[in-house]
Amino acid sequence: MKIPIVDLKAQHESIREEIDNAIKKVIDNSSFIGGEQVESFEKEFASYCGKKYCITTSSGTAALHLSLLAHLSLNNLKQEDEIIIPVNTFTATAEPTHFCNLKIKFADVDDFYLIDIEKLKQLISEKTRMIIPVHLYGQTADMEEISRIANEKNILIIEDSAQAHGAKQNNIRTPITETGCFSFFPAKPLGALGDGGAIVTDNEIFAERARQIRDHGRSNRTESKYEHSIIGLNYRLDAIQAAILRVKLKHLDKWIELRRKNAVLYNNLLNGIVETPKIREGNEHVYYVYTIKTDKRDALSEFLKENGISTQKYYPIPLHLQQAYGFIGYKKGDFPKAEEHANKILSLPMYPELKQEQITYVCDKIKEFFEND
Repeated sequence: MKIPIVDLKAQHESIREEIDNAIKKVIDNSSFIGGEQVESFEKEFASYCGKKYCITTSSGTAALHLSLLAHLSLNNLKQEDEIIIPVNTFTATAEPTHFCNLKIKFADVDDFYLIDIEKLKQLISEKTRMIIPVHLYGQTADMEEISRIANEKNILIIEDSAQAHGAKQNNIRTPITETGCFSFFPAKPLGALGDGGAIVTDNEIFAERARQIRDHGRSNRTESKYEHSIIGLNYRLDAIQAAILRVKLKHLDKWIELRRKNAVLYNNLLNGIVETPKIREGNEHVYYVYTIKTDKRDALSEFLKENGISTQKYYPIPLHLQQAYGFIGYKKGDFPKAEEHANKILSLPMYPELKQEQITYVCDKIKEFFEND
């Protein structure tokens, strides 16, 4: 049996006719940049997230970068302001901070793989102007406490929701606070057939500025496409991707329920064998990935590979130990919990179309590994 870490073909085959029709509609219309499909998806995704505005972008990284640029343009941020980011995340969370000439401050994480609230409190200084909590693997960080801290200190929040489409905390969908950024990378819970991203927000002034920067600094109200009131970029989402995302958004809640069903089966079969994902009280996990923890991670991964099972290590090198961030001056041992996770966590196959017999096979092989170890 061969089981991939994710099977995008299985998902797309189930809705192939809907996707083909959506793409055909865009081609027939020949409106490939902006237009009806982008505008409609923005309204639908904003509504899904419970927010007023959605600004689609060319990637999740672009969404984060655009958010920081908008805050800089509106003077909510100034260069050299500090931004606190969990160290256990993909590099895309930190990259925009660097390119906006803002100061990165990494924070350690907790047993949920999310930003550690006590460590966060210790990092805050007079220069701290923003926190970017990451809803890692499909579970929301403790936004109630983060919001309380941020409001008390007059600190901005942008939620990195790139892995948490549809995740909830206390019955509220991410982003929990005013603004969040999403990625529509193909493997995400809501994925395009290529790159894509979005900002969702309740802040009208911020939304308008982000849209303006996204489209070469053109005002949404200008009559000429050659009028530029500020300097901007091209971070637009293609209409074909928007059309595909509109189709897939209709299926997202069903896919999330299937992911949760698969996670419950994994939890039951792996109970007492390895450490299964912990869920923070009040959270509804969407299981972008299903991550276990074991001291024998590397050997287990190799054993599963030999038996046709693909796995993934998210993230084997925390950001503070990456060469790219060496200029900040962190060293090994500075973030012990993130380093422990990096050495012990392993993600198993997880996607809505994963079958019960496939999960059973994976778990049987994990049990076999430990029985023979």
